[in-house]
Amino acid sequence: MAALLALATGCGSGTGEPAGGSTSTAGRPTSHPVQDTSITARPGERFTLTVDQNASTREYWYLVDPAPDSSVLVSRGRHYASDSGDEPAAGAGGRLTFTFEAKGKGTTQFTLLHCTFTTCQGNTSTRPPGTTGPSATPTTAPATPSQTPRRITYTVTVR
Repeated sequence: MAALLALATGCGSGTGEPAGGSTSTAGRPTSHPVQDTSITARPGERFTLTVDQNASTREYWYLVDPAPDSSVLVSRGRHYASDSGDEPAAGAGGRLTFTFEAKGKGTTQFTLLHCTFTTCQGNTSTRPPGTTGPSATPTTAPATPSQTPRRITYTVTVR
């Protein structure tokens, strides 16, 4: 029971911030809120950014070009965790976590792109759009100006 309690209290709050602060420990990456666009790390340190994503509403996030300088920072992949657990449920969203590793001293940038059905065309959960603009969904509403997807650019300094 004590082990289960320790595991439960070690889980994040769901806000993109880790339980107990954002201190990195061996084997566990530092978690940064999505709004934290200026990140400082040490060589070898890993950190994550977690965003809400819901494929059923065609809402996706991507790491897009230009890629970060690989001598400073590398992507270590992404992981999706459904709100419905192991059992898929129609309409259930979840969280997508991007993991990065600081490699060497320097400063670099990377960009996350947030697409919705109104801002991107031709995208899938793993393929960013070739163009941006509303998707070709039939509508009876009057035409509105194209919305653009949200881009968040992060600056990472490795010291």
